[in-house]
Amino acid sequence: MKLIPKPLPGEYDPYAIIYIQLLPDDGMILKHLRSNGKMVEQLLRSLTPEEWVFRYAEGKWTIKEILLHMIDDERIYSYRALRFARNDATELPGFNQDPYVIESKANERTAASLMEEYSAVRNATISLCENLPEEAWMRGGTADNHPTTVRALIYHLAGHELHHMNIFKNKYLSAR
Repeated sequence: MKLIPKPLPGEYDPYAIIYIQLLPDDGMILKHLRSNGKMVEQLLRSLTPEEWVFRYAEGKWTIKEILLHMIDDERIYSYRALRFARNDATELPGFNQDPYVIESKANERTAASLMEEYSAVRNATISLCENLPEEAWMRGGTADNHPTTVRALIYHLAGHELHHMNIFKNKYLSAR
């Protein structure tokens, strides 16, 4: 199995440390993408229809909205990783997550359709990562006005997912 060491400060926007620090420093990011995906699917498949659309406070997203936000985020970060891995140094813009969630209409979708999309996106991310040449992991560019590397982007998206899993457990499902 490929070992891809954790990115170092300077390889990512400083705020991303909140996500990257959630992952072990074992270089096994591909294993973590797989196991995190299984953990997400197991937890979310256990939800009742009411839990999927529950908001723990006014203005907070539902679990459906958070899951689609995670999917969108993974698509964007894996796209950035693809661009930089292919040595495309074009500066990439940031994005505002709030309009994405509003426009997603996640709450109008079935849980099954969201889970199917999540699985497809995760499998595509893993396939991309498994097939990157070794030298591609340290390539980088600028995204959202910050220098970043391919490995930092992938660690970010994996940690972002863990961040939201913690929120699910602590804010949405703690009364179970």
